[in-house]
Amino acid sequence: MKDMFSLSKKKITVFGGAGYIGRALVRAILAQGGKVLVADQNRDAFDLPAWKDVSDNPDFRFFECNVAKAEEVRSAYGACVKEFGGFNAMVNLVAYGKFDDLSRQSDEDMAYSFDGTAGHVLRTIREAIPYFKKEGGVIVATASMYGIVSPDYRIYGKSGQNNPAVYGMGKAAVISLTRYAAAHLAPMNIRVNCVSPGPVPDPSKNPPPEFMEQLAGKTMLSRVGKPEDIAGAYIYLLSDAASFVAGECLCVDGGWTKW
Repeated sequence: MKDMFSLSKKKITVFGGAGYIGRALVRAILAQGGKVLVADQNRDAFDLPAWKDVSDNPDFRFFECNVAKAEEVRSAYGACVKEFGGFNAMVNLVAYGKFDDLSRQSDEDMAYSFDGTAGHVLRTIREAIPYFKKEGGVIVATASMYGIVSPDYRIYGKSGQNNPAVYGMGKAAVISLTRYAAAHLAPMNIRVNCVSPGPVPDPSKNPPPEFMEQLAGKTMLSRVGKPEDIAGAYIYLLSDAASFVAGECLCVDGGWTKW
């Protein structure tokens, strides 16, 4: 029982692992004994002095990857196999797009942004299947509380932190895709779940103090989240502790979506 959260047998590709939540997750995976290859476009994130313990860890690798391109996704999986002798788990944290107000969102930008919130998730799942067919695997996607509820625009106002409609549309699709993929892939011993983070504002985006206070007030716990709060959910779903969990959307939002 003491090893039920261990990731010592996991060789994990993490798309978007250089982001705000991703770096905390990578550190948590390494702490649980996992091997992790970060597939991202931002190599510089791990060159900072604060992340030297990660970049110097022999169980960490970085692979430059654009998830919009299937061939680069396949190459990331191949790199994980080459570096660690296998690949049996995947996490996708990526989100990108050209977002605008609902009344101005162009068809072209909508298509690009939908791929950036949902399409690439299907792409990374699809390309993982051949690797997992023999011995099974674990997939954890990333949704959002805004795939479940709408933002309270009384809070967002002119804060500069606005959350666009096409983002929520894509994240709702990720939740649905998680259920479909879990059902389709379960016979292959592939578990598929997703994490739905709540408010975890990135300080680098300079959220105004008043906005932060109002955001915290929307949660049951009266605070916003930290990356470490979210990382634990991924560790659980990756581990054998979640061996009977499939098609689940695990909300880590301080209770935001529950009242």
